Amino acid sequence: MKKLLTLIALAGVFSVSLAQTAAAPTTTNTPAPAEAAAAAPTAQQNRMVSCNKEAGAKNLAGDPRKAFMKSCLSGETGQTSQQNRMVSCNKAAGEKALKGDPRKAFMKTCLSGDTAAAPITQQSKMTSCNAEATAKALKGDERKAFMSTCLKG
Repeated sequence: MKKLLTLIALAGVFSVSLAQTAAAPTTTNTPAPAEAAAAAPTAQQNRMVSCNKEAGAKNLAGDPRKAFMKSCLSGETGQTSQQNRMVSCNKAAGEKALKGDPRKAFMKTCLSGDTAAAPITQQSKMTSCNAEATAKALKGDERKAFMSTCLKG
C-alpha cells in the first residue's frame, strides 16, 4: 500500500511538472519590436539617410541645411525640367513681345524641346498684328502706326 501511495504521489508530481512546462511560454528566435526596428530601417529612416548625404554633398550648414532637410524629408522637390523649360520659354516669348497665335506657336515649339525653334514668319506677325489692330478698332493713320510698330517688334 505504501508503494501504491508513493507511485500515485510521484505520478501527481510528475503530471504537475509536465503541466507547468506545457503552460510556460515558449521562447522563439523572433526579435523584440525594438530589435526588429533596428534591423530593418523604415522608409522615413532611408529618406533621412539620403537627405543627409545630399545635404553633405552640397556642403550645407546652419539654416540652409535645416531648410533643405525640412523640404527633403517632407518629400518636396524642386522644379522639374518641364517647369524650368516653361519659365524660360515664357521669358523668351515675353522678350519677343509675342501675342496670340504666334505666341502659341512659339511656346509649342519651345516646350516640345526643339532646339531649333522655328522663327516667327512675317506672315504670322502680320496676321497677329492685324487681329490686334482690329480688336482695338484702329483706323487710318493710327492703324498704320500701330501696324508699323507691331511688325517691327
